[in-house]
Amino acid sequence: MWRELFSNRIIWVTFYSWLIAQAIKICLNVMREKRFNFSWLITTGGMPSAHSAGVSGLATYIGLKQGFSSEIFAVSVVIALIAMFDAQTWRRSIGAQAKILNTIMEDVYQGRKPEQSRLKELIGHTPVEVFVGAILGILVAFIFYK
Repeated sequence: MWRELFSNRIIWVTFYSWLIAQAIKICLNVMREKRFNFSWLITTGGMPSAHSAGVSGLATYIGLKQGFSSEIFAVSVVIALIAMFDAQTWRRSIGAQAKILNTIMEDVYQGRKPEQSRLKELIGHTPVEVFVGAILGILVAFIFYK
């Protein structure tokens, strides 16, 4: 079972797509901030979207392997679209709410250090981040396709 699992190329393409997107995101952050932050290894949001890269790589590889008219490709595309829609709408809205709540906390505590920790403001993705992540996933699937 483990041998079959670890030799499943669809899983690896999905993982590599996500990993490459995360690595690009970390490199861009290091260049912008001139430092490394370990929290970037697990945080969400930013360019490119690792979620979009992963689900796009998954769907593309399935299409290449099983055919673009197969039922499993259709299911993977629907799941990819749901994940990408979620990444740029709901999670982005949550980030906007966090930003507003942080501003309110600053106003309430005027000059005093708030007892509560700040909420994470960058949770979701912009449409461009989702698009770039999707393109990255598609490219990784084509690169690793046999």
